[in-house]
Amino acid sequence: MIRVTLLCFVAVLLAPSAEAARYAVGAASVADLPRLQRALGPGAESLAPIPALVVERATPPRATALPGATYVERLGARRLSWAPNDPLKQWHLTVNRAFDFWETELEQPPLAPVRVAVIDSGIDATHPEFAGGRIVDAKSFVGGSARVDQEGHGTFVAGLIAAGVDNGAGIAGMAPSAELLVAKVVNGDDLIDVEAEVRAIHWAVANGADVINMSLGGFRDPRDPDRDAYSPLEAAAVGYAHGKGVVVIAAVGNSDEVPPRPWPFASYPAALPHVLGVSALARDGSVPAFSNRDRIYNDISAPGQAILSTFPLGLTAAAKECPEQGYSSCAVAGFEDFRKGEGTSFAAPQVSAAAAVLLAARPSLRPEQVTALLTRTARDVNAASGCRVCPLQRDALTGWGRLDVTAALRALSGPLPPRDRFEPNDDAGGRAFRLWGQASRIEATLDFWDDQNDVYAIRLRRGQPVYVRVRGPAGHDTNLILWRPGTKHVDDLASLGRVVRQSARPGPREWLSYTASKTGIYYVQVKLGARGAGRYKLVIVKA
Repeated sequence: MIRVTLLCFVAVLLAPSAEAARYAVGAASVADLPRLQRALGPGAESLAPIPALVVERATPPRATALPGATYVERLGARRLSWAPNDPLKQWHLTVNRAFDFWETELEQPPLAPVRVAVIDSGIDATHPEFAGGRIVDAKSFVGGSARVDQEGHGTFVAGLIAAGVDNGAGIAGMAPSAELLVAKVVNGDDLIDVEAEVRAIHWAVANGADVINMSLGGFRDPRDPDRDAYSPLEAAAVGYAHGKGVVVIAAVGNSDEVPPRPWPFASYPAALPHVLGVSALARDGSVPAFSNRDRIYNDISAPGQAILSTFPLGLTAAAKECPEQGYSSCAVAGFEDFRKGEGTSFAAPQVSAAAAVLLAARPSLRPEQVTALLTRTARDVNAASGCRVCPLQRDALTGWGRLDVTAALRALSGPLPPRDRFEPNDDAGGRAFRLWGQASRIEATLDFWDDQNDVYAIRLRRGQPVYVRVRGPAGHDTNLILWRPGTKHVDDLASLGRVVRQSARPGPREWLSYTASKTGIYYVQVKLGARGAGRYKLVIVKA
């Protein structure tokens, strides 16, 4: 009996409805409309100069039965995209299409909680925008309490990510299900100790961070090693976080802090592999002079001027002429710069929030997949969008383009970017991925802008032959290099004498063979020789 009931119910659902509906019938040109209108009969309304007619029918017309018809579309009402009811205006939400994916609040499904670590100056934990358990933990690595923010920077950044959404008050954060891990690494002088930063990264990973936002930076000048602030310790910490499945996002830096302007290099840690570097955009679509440029490490852009966010209650003016207490527009004297909300520091958390939304919708994503989804769906920034000096496609000013949250979410319904379980394996020594056994067959990925090198460690006995071949990403030049035991770094001029074999033919296919001169750990390096990204296949066979 149950089976019959179900079958009858399905039959009712599949039966054609007798209720009339309105249909649009398209034509190849306006000249075809009269003939098509005659075929449809009375009631067919022309939409000229658009080559289409509108007709009401109980059953849909068939395009194949109508002369000159190119399509038949059932018409329905469309609704405005859902916008949260938080009253303060935030222009970046519209530009980022932060909530356009869901047409109404009811259509937004429950999103999985995602932990976002904000490594910054702390947070005002008493702020009502972070009530209801938005802050799951906080720790200071420079003394004092991480739940107190005397600088304002961390509270500003945290609000862009996780301020309450649709609560009828203040602003809306871009990640409705974000849970904050707050690590305080700044205390009073705006200087950040690398050790404190590294300890904060480790703490965030240990406490389940899915995303780490670092709106901070060390000066980078590859032309002057004495000024360059590269830290191997910082690089190791970032690699550790990536290997644990954490998406790491950082601001590319502001050139108003260092001469000259604009500065052509992203700051650290944005200028490290596996970090998504974020630059700033002005409201008119141009790139502000303060936003650092970088041909390699500037990955994506987001609004970075006239940004409004949360601000410590103790640092906002209580005067009646400033009613927006707890928000940056009311910053007290001495903190006036926060009133205009300017900097790559405030562009980065928008991208961190977008990463959190992607992970909330698809928790199984790996960091490299999140990065690829965000960058490959970004909207190109060029003269047509307001940046007269930005060329088409990827450039040093805006990376892959402007953040588009809705496009990234829609991309989840298509083929996902490939995963790479071997990362981070960017160098020799302990950073190489160790392979065991006589034969290894590997599928992994390379990205010229984020992951140019993959390195694998293999053990060979003296006199033992090894055969290596790789098929790189289609259409992209790939190189294959074998390094002798004791190599500490690949792509280092001081190490060039340690190369024992190299295959650098044009194109994606390379192969080499070698008989070990001594027993030890050798390193197989796969490297992209030109701009591009994609999956490669590597085969290593020991005789």
